[in-house]
Amino acid sequence: MTQSSPFNTGLRCRCPRCGQGKLFKGYLKVAPTCVACGPDLPFANSGVGLATFVIFLIAPIIIILALVVDALFNSPPYVHLMLWIPATIIFSLALLPPFKSVLVTLQYRHDAHEEHQ
Repeated sequence: MTQSSPFNTGLRCRCPRCGQGKLFKGYLKVAPTCVACGPDLPFANSGVGLATFVIFLIAPIIIILALVVDALFNSPPYVHLMLWIPATIIFSLALLPPFKSVLVTLQYRHDAHEEHQ
């Protein structure tokens, strides 16, 4: 079985082993097993690092867009609130699953797991 890039597999939210089955059972809940190849998937734990990555990516983009809109249209502050708060929420929610999937795939590929004592 040839493995595709962990980033390609992760961005498609597919099983880290076979790249075919769905990784998530819900929005961010990892499925207990892959329906295509059958490995147990509960080892996956992305922790709070996931949200940090997403915020570090989204924040500069939103700030740059807000500055461009303000320079072009000289809009009042309430317009910025109406534009950028929903945009930040939507972009963040849209990026959480693929980012988590990439982290889970990288954990699987590098056999990263917590050691129990």
